[in-house]
Order: sequence, then structure tokens, then C-alpha cells
Amino acid sequence: MKKNNIITTIFTLLVITLVGCSDEYFDVNTPSNTATLEQLGMKDLIAPVIHSTMEGQRSAELSFGNYTQYFVSTGGGAAGQTSAEGLWNQVYLYILPNLQVVKAKAIENNAPHIGAISDILIAINLGIATDTWDNIPYSEAIQGPESNFPAFDTQEEIYTEIFNLLDGAIAALNSADTSGFNLGSADLIYGGDSESWLRAAYTIKARYQLHLVGKGVTTANDVLTTIANGFTSNSDNFAMFYDDKSINPWYAAEVLARETGNLSNDIASQIVSSMNGDYYPFNGAISIDPRLPEIAEIPDGETEYRGFISGGAGKSPSGLEDANTRFKTNGFYTSIDSPLILISYAEALFIKAEAAFLANGGTTTSIGSSAVAYDAYMEGIAASMEMWGVDGTDYLADTAIDVGAGNLALHHIMKEKYIHNYLNPETFVDFRRYDFSDDVFTGLTIREELESDADFFGQWFRRANYPSTELNRNEANVLANQKDPIAPVWWDE
Repeated sequence: MKKNNIITTIFTLLVITLVGCSDEYFDVNTPSNTATLEQLGMKDLIAPVIHSTMEGQRSAELSFGNYTQYFVSTGGGAAGQTSAEGLWNQVYLYILPNLQVVKAKAIENNAPHIGAISDILIAINLGIATDTWDNIPYSEAIQGPESNFPAFDTQEEIYTEIFNLLDGAIAALNSADTSGFNLGSADLIYGGDSESWLRAAYTIKARYQLHLVGKGVTTANDVLTTIANGFTSNSDNFAMFYDDKSINPWYAAEVLARETGNLSNDIASQIVSSMNGDYYPFNGAISIDPRLPEIAEIPDGETEYRGFISGGAGKSPSGLEDANTRFKTNGFYTSIDSPLILISYAEALFIKAEAAFLANGGTTTSIGSSAVAYDAYMEGIAASMEMWGVDGTDYLADTAIDVGAGNLALHHIMKEKYIHNYLNPETFVDFRRYDFSDDVFTGLTIREELESDADFFGQWFRRANYPSTELNRNEANVLANQKDPIAPVWWDE
């Protein structure tokens, strides 16, 4: 992957986050010593927006990663309902206001490629926002002070806007840009490379099309058509890297916190059992998925990985021994300079595999599929191993993995996508799309809890509540749209 570090933009970020929201949806006081919007260029604004986009994704995963049983709170705790307020603040305080300014400046300077990048970033943030809360403010929220109490757009309307934004961006990026403007290093993802953004737009569009296949709005063949123009290698991964001066937030919250005696999370049994042979016993030269040691570490002298049951107070699946898996020190996502990844080449291949499986008539329980689905499944695993920096030769050769097209089931594809997308909030979408089915996600069980101590006992969380800050400032519109956190969003109904 290309490494575009964020450290050189930190000073700019501190300035822009104060400036960008002064005349949009949220009104704040702007310090007198900050630059005005007129003084700022597109480069000044785009780096903080990208940073906030990636941090917003990670903020959502703090709850959703517990829901999808990548991790548990210290000792095995299961998360309850959430408002995902950190994501809301990033989207509405820092991202959408500044992107409106970038878009205006792109038009003013006849820089259509930068305008297209802005539209892709808007689509990404609308996507995770609507997948988190269902109906959200947008069309009125971007009107500035003229609309201090914006009505909410429906999720169906938001998805229409997402596709409009992405289609417009694709058209612009397919056309010439003679403005002479380039984001360069201010583009923390692709360094200003328009071709990379074009492939990203197609890949992100395919992801959102896949969300709507079960709703009947799009088809699996639509997804296949789009993804054919998407990512072609791991160098296309939508990734932002950190460094030793601006450290990775997962490293800070999990490794550094644990090392300094503060609370941190532990690794859940669902991800561990998907990788240690419990759910998919290996038949060859390996005993664990080679990516597992990049995710979890176990105490010195122990050889068996035992994940924490969600809500199980420290139990492992056997019930005979305590769980022992912690976040890996210097793991793929938990090193000082690890990246945050929004979407990757391997995910694109798993999107293709799932879409081809469905297009071939596959269901949640059917066996066997096309060569297209199977090849994408195997190529996705190979791309994942390459991204994670491990040798996947023996894994790919094992008959638990190399099952052949005639034995391919949806659970094989979704297991690999689940593992690869570790710590990615997209997995919460996948779980909901398939109704948390253990036919699709082998071994999946709901969190353990005491009925007397739990809200929504025995029910999966499917959305976030709106943040209390929004309830306080826009009460009528929030109450008109708020539902219980176990209620499905529109595409999940």
C-alpha cells in the first residue's frame, strides 16, 4: 500500500476544525487568530476532512466492533446501546461543512477532479452515517444558518444521493482536468492521484450497491458490473497511515492503555474461533490462520488462542479455561504507525465473490457456485494475506479453505470477509444484512447477559440512538425519527 502519513498536516487540522463549522449546521465560536475560509485553499481543507473521515469510521467501530464480536470490553464485557456521538461530531462538525467549502472552491477554480474527490468523501460519510442512524439530516443541514433545525432525509433518499454523488464523481474523474490544481500530499490517501480515486469511487459504489441487493433495489449483477472497474491491487487500498509523532488510535487505546495500567479491550471468541480451527478445522500443515498472531497475543508459555465470549465474564468457548487473547502489541492494526483502512482490494474481491455467488442463485444455505465466485473468494484471501504481510501459502492450500467451486458456501466467503475486515465498521452492515445468521457467520451467538440487568435482552442491536446533543438542539426532528436500537434500518427491513 502507498503510505501517506498524516503528521505534516496536524497543524492544519487544528486550524481547520475550528474554522470549518462556523457557518454550517453547527454554530461555534471561531477564535480571532484563525484563518478565514477565504484565506484557505482546497489543500488546507482536504487533509483535515480525510483525517476526520478515517477517525469517524474508527469512532463508530468502538461500539460496532463489540457488536460484531471482534473485541469485548475488559474481561469479556458486551456493549449496550450506543449513540456513536464521536462519529456524529466528525460528520457534522468537521467533515460536511468543510467539504461544502472545498466543492465551492473547486467550482470557482474549475478543478473538477478535486470536486469529485469531495463528492466521494461526502458519499462515504453519508454512507456510514445513514447505516448508523437510518434517517439523518443532510439536504437542509448543509444550507447553513438558514436551517438551524433541519428535517431528516430518509435512508432511501440518502442512498439515492450517495449514488448520485459517486456517479457524478466517476464522470468527472473520467474527464480531463486542465485546472493545474493537485492536492498532492494533502491527499492523505492517494497523494492526489485521480486514477486511484476513480477506482475507489467504483469500489465504494459496489459496496453500497451490495447493501441494497437484499432490499431488491439493486441486483448482484449491478454489483459485478461496478466492481469490475474497482480496485486492482493492494496499492489501491483506501488507507491512512500514522507515525511515531501522531500515533495510531488503536495502538493508543489498546496497547498503550494496557501497558500503562488503563482499561483496554480484549479479543472476542467469534474472531478467534473463526481463525484457530474451532469453527473450520484445518487439515494440513497449519493449526491457525496466519493472520491471528497479527490480531491477538496470548500469555508467554501458552500456545492455544482462547477468545473471550461476548458478555461471558472472562469465559472461553470451552467453559473449562479462561480466555487469554489480548490486542496484539505491534500488530497489523495496533502498531504506532499502523493504518486505518476504509476499504481494500481484498474487500473488493469478497464483494465480487458474494455478488457472483448470489447472481448464480446462491442462498444463505446453498452449496456450490460459479468459477467467478470461487476465483474471487480465493483471490480475496491471497490479497488479504499480502496486505496483512503474512505467508498464506499453506492456508490457501488447506482443504478447509480450498473447498472447490462445487462446495463453496456463502459462509466461506463471509468468514473470510469478516476476518479480513477486522476493526472495520462495514462488518456491522454485513451482520445486519444477513440478520446475524449463524448459517452465514459460523458459530455466531448473541452476547451473554442477565435478563434483569439488560436492556433489549436477547436482541441484536441494529442501529445507534441519535446523540443527546442533537436531541437537545433539534428535538422535534430527532423524536420524529428515533427508533429503538434494535429496530432495523430501511435497507434491513
